[in-house]
Amino acid sequence: MQNIGERLEEARKRKGISIREAAEATKVRGDYLHKFESSQFDINLPDIYVRGFLRAYANYLSLSGEKIVNDYNALGHGKPEAKGLNREIYGRMDLSPATSKDSAQEPKGSTSGDDDENPATFKPNPGALPYLDQALIIKGAAAVAAVVALILIVWLGVRTWSGPTSFEEEPEVEMMTEDLAQPQIIIHALNSVRIKVVDESSGAELFQGSITRGDSRAFPLTTSLLLTADPIENVEIEKDGTRFPTNSTGRKRVRIE
Repeated sequence: MQNIGERLEEARKRKGISIREAAEATKVRGDYLHKFESSQFDINLPDIYVRGFLRAYANYLSLSGEKIVNDYNALGHGKPEAKGLNREIYGRMDLSPATSKDSAQEPKGSTSGDDDENPATFKPNPGALPYLDQALIIKGAAAVAAVVALILIVWLGVRTWSGPTSFEEEPEVEMMTEDLAQPQIIIHALNSVRIKVVDESSGAELFQGSITRGDSRAFPLTTSLLLTADPIENVEIEKDGTRFPTNSTGRKRVRIE
């Protein structure tokens, strides 16, 4: 069975398209596409961009973008880990002897000799010195902790398999999984210009290079982007279908929200 990269490469060659032509058509960097065809997905970008670029490239090659993204997810990319949660839960558990003693107390009842000899039900007579079996309490607390930990691990495993909980859920990830209708910023070149685009929230560099007159580059908008252009008067920024001039000159950097 072919992996993701083999399917992408075969589809591109079947259409007679070069990596450069595919990059120009999809507005995705050629080195990213080359890595995708080699089944290498570590491109130093947030997972939302990787899935979006994969879907766009697959659709361009007349493959099922949804199927490619699902196969990518099946490889275990971008899934939340539960290790931190386990440590936090253990940190909040009260394993002190006093707590275990209170939880292990038996209701008032028989005072037969058998009960007096049973450490689990023994109660000192009034006026006698208090007696507490520390070893029994520690063992009981450890057993309770082990059962609680097992239940939590199973529960977290089921929740992880079925999808992120509402606490872990990221709206932008869900939007990218369902549709590419996520807000996009398009940089249009009015003349030759050198640009650099950085995702401000993650610090990831999305593009750096020159674009010629009439060319454009599209970028998913999560929170905000930092655009550096030289000269900046040679670009226009399109958002929600409307193009805006920068009203600046020279080498400038602007924030796009």
